[in-house]
Amino acid sequence: MDFRFLSLPAAGLADIAADALVVVVAGDVKKQRLDGALAALLKEAVAQGDFESKPGRVLCLHRPQGVRAPRLVFAAAADASPKAFRKAAADAVNALKSGGTRHAAFAAATPEGLTPGHAEALVTAVSEALYVYRHTKPSAPPAPRLNKVSLVGDKAEAKALQQGLARGQAIAAGVTLARECANRPANHATPTFLAEQAKQLARQFGLRVEVYDRKGVEKIGMGAFLAVAQGSEQPLRFIVLRYEGAGKTKAPTVLVGKGITFDTGGISLKPAAEMDEMKFDMGGAASVLGTFRAIAELKPRINLVGLIPACENMPDGRSVKPGDVVTSLSGQTIEILNTDAEGRLILCDALTYAERFKPAAVIDIATLTGACVIALGHHRSGLFTADDELAHALSESGQQALDPCWRMPLDEEYDEALKSNFADVGNVGGRAGGAITAAMFLRRFAGKYRWAHLDIAGTAWKSGAAKGATGRPVPLLTHFLLRQSS
Repeated sequence: MDFRFLSLPAAGLADIAADALVVVVAGDVKKQRLDGALAALLKEAVAQGDFESKPGRVLCLHRPQGVRAPRLVFAAAADASPKAFRKAAADAVNALKSGGTRHAAFAAATPEGLTPGHAEALVTAVSEALYVYRHTKPSAPPAPRLNKVSLVGDKAEAKALQQGLARGQAIAAGVTLARECANRPANHATPTFLAEQAKQLARQFGLRVEVYDRKGVEKIGMGAFLAVAQGSEQPLRFIVLRYEGAGKTKAPTVLVGKGITFDTGGISLKPAAEMDEMKFDMGGAASVLGTFRAIAELKPRINLVGLIPACENMPDGRSVKPGDVVTSLSGQTIEILNTDAEGRLILCDALTYAERFKPAAVIDIATLTGACVIALGHHRSGLFTADDELAHALSESGQQALDPCWRMPLDEEYDEALKSNFADVGNVGGRAGGAITAAMFLRRFAGKYRWAHLDIAGTAWKSGAAKGATGRPVPLLTHFLLRQSS
C-alpha cells in the first residue's frame, strides 16, 4: 500500500485527480471548509435527506458534476479529532474496497485542519479495513484493488503530515505482523514459529537475536517456565531480541511478551466452548514482535530488548499438577494451585531474567486474565504499575495512539490472597480481583526496576463474526518508545 501526502490544488478539492475523493465531514455541515461544486453537492445531499452529519453515515456519488474524481464519498465523523477521523476513514474504505477504486484521496472538510495524528489514524484505519487473513484460507476473497491512498492538505502541513504518515505505516506494519502471528492456528504458530519470526526480523532490520531451547532454559534456571512447558510435545523457546539505536551506556527498555501458543489450561482443563480462541494466548508475544517491527523501521535513538518465553500449556502425564511446587529463576518457590494460571509462571522467570539488562523500565504484555475482561471489557487494556510517571507515560501514549489503557490498583492488601502454606507464594488467589492478584504475583518478580504490566486479555482479539487478532497494543507500545527517544 502506497500512502503519501497530496498538496491541495489551487482550484480546490474538486480538482483532485484520483479514482475516489473522500471528504470527511464533522459537525455542522454549514461550517465545512468546502466551496464550489463540493459545497453544492453536500448541501443538496443534506436537503434531500441522503446525508447527515452523524457518525457512520456515508454517501457515495458516481461521476458528480464539477468534480474531477469519478467517485465522491462524504463520510461523517463525530468531531474533528483523529479518533473520529479514523472511524470515518474506515467507513469510507469499507464502502469503496469492493469496487474498482485504486487510488483514494482523503480530505477533511472541517476548518480545524489536519495533524500528524490524523495522518497516522488514516493509515491505521485503511490498513485495518483492508487486512484479510489468507495463510490457511485459500478461499479468502481477492485483495481489494485499492493500493494507493493520499492525504490532502495545505503545503504548510506537508512535513508534519508526512511524518504522521510514516509513523502510521510503521505501526500498521507492526500491527499486521502481530495479527498474522496471532491469527495462525496453533499447529502453525508454534514456539519454533515465533522464534523464526524473530530471526526473520533480525535478518531484515539488522537486529540481534538469541533463541534458547530447553537445555538453554534449564541452564539459566527458569523452573517456573519449564514447569508449564513440560506437558507439551512442542519444544519451548526463549527468545531474546535486541534493537540498539542508542549508545551502549543508555539503559534499554525491556518488553516481555507472554508466548503461550496454545492454552488448554493444562490439568486444570478449560471448557471446550471457545477453546479454539486460546491460540490467541500468545498475543503478548505477537505484540512484542510487532513493536520491534515498527521500531526497527522508525529507527528511534533508543535501546530495546524483547523477551518472549514461548511454549504450549497442555494436559499430559508429564504435566505440572495442581499442588506442585516449583522454584523460579528468582529462587522463590511457587505453589501451582491452578495450572490454567500459567502465563504468570512463564512471565515471572522472564521478568527475573530482565534484571541482567539493567533496564530503564520493563513492561510485560500478556493475555493474562479473564477477570480483566470482566473489569474493562474490550476497549481498554488493563495497566498495572506502582510508578506514577510510568503510568502517565503509558496512558498518554495509549491516548495518542488510539490504543487506550486504564490504570488498575496494586494495593498491598491484594497480596494476602497469594499466601501459601507450602511455598513462598501461590500462583492464584480467590476469584475476586483476579486481574489484580495476577499483577501482584508478577510484581514480586519485578522489584529491582521500574515495571508495568499490560493485561490485554480483552483487547488482543475479537470474537464472533469478526473473530481475529487486533494487533494491540503495538500502537501504544510504539508511541511509548518514541516518547523515550524524544
